[in-house]
Amino acid sequence: MEVVSVKVDGKTKRRMRRLAQVNWSETIRMAIEKRAEEEELKERQVDPQELEEAVKIADSIRRPSPGWSSTEEIRKWRERRK
Repeated sequence: MEVVSVKVDGKTKRRMRRLAQVNWSETIRMAIEKRAEEEELKERQVDPQELEEAVKIADSIRRPSPGWSSTEEIRKWRERRK
């Protein structure tokens, strides 16, 4: 494992000493991991312009299927489960 230093003010350090039963290293590791995951999720978010273009493409290739109803199909399969 790597070592990372964290600075805290005196009041926080006194509180940490008073609460010595807490594994502060583990607590900080978990907080850093959680924050890293949140930031990575932000990086993976879809660009609104790319999303709009994808919707346009999907709409352009979508076509009705004569004689087929999605609602009826769903109902049929739900009835079969009973």
